[in-house]
Amino acid sequence: MGRHGNLRGRYSLIDALRGLALLNMLAFHFLYDVFVVYGGSFEWTQLPWVIVWERYICFSFILISGVSLNFSRRAVRRGLIVNACGLLITLVTAIAIPSQIIIFGILNLIGCAMLLDRPLKKLAEKLDPLLGASVSLALFTFFYGLPMRYVGFFGIPLIRLPDALYCFPPLAVIGLPDKGFFSTDYFPLVPWLFLFVCGFFIWRCIVKAGAEQFFGRRVPVLGFIGRYTLWIYMIHQPVLMGICFLIFGRF
Repeated sequence: MGRHGNLRGRYSLIDALRGLALLNMLAFHFLYDVFVVYGGSFEWTQLPWVIVWERYICFSFILISGVSLNFSRRAVRRGLIVNACGLLITLVTAIAIPSQIIIFGILNLIGCAMLLDRPLKKLAEKLDPLLGASVSLALFTFFYGLPMRYVGFFGIPLIRLPDALYCFPPLAVIGLPDKGFFSTDYFPLVPWLFLFVCGFFIWRCIVKAGAEQFFGRRVPVLGFIGRYTLWIYMIHQPVLMGICFLIFGRF
């Protein structure tokens, strides 16, 4: 995560919150492997509590990543590394488990968002943080349905978008997937980049309110996990699949 400005030490509570988000993600992926990959129960992903849990994990992970951009000294370099890890996951899933392929998953989203380090920080110097957070959240809400071919407010379509916008496969990256597109972990730039930017400005709001000192509190185990999120994320699925092999006796 790095340091923030001239403040000494890490904001350990942010590490802990990231660690908690990661543990939730690991638990979700393990149950997904058990019920969907091995059990063939695709209906599991449509259970109300599963949908809420999955959205909570996504929202928390992306918001915390946006917050953390404020502390990064080499954001562009780290963004390229995270993107490379995301592409590696795409390659591995395409070869090993084509039915569970991941194209432009959460790592690619975060990696691309981190490349906006300098423009975002220059914008933050001119824009009130509360306004930045509010506008970003409003844009996220309005464009949430873009991959589902509408704009509006979450599940409430206001404008249906023409099919002609969803005919060029590479545009899936920005939130315009064609009919043949499939990915089990899909986070296009629109709308999710706006949530990342919202997190970036939320920290600025916290600093402006003078409340950043509360984030120095340590939560040892979660904090440790939160500091090594990327590497744990990269190895977690092979480990989980190994556990499932021990349980079910097959890959």
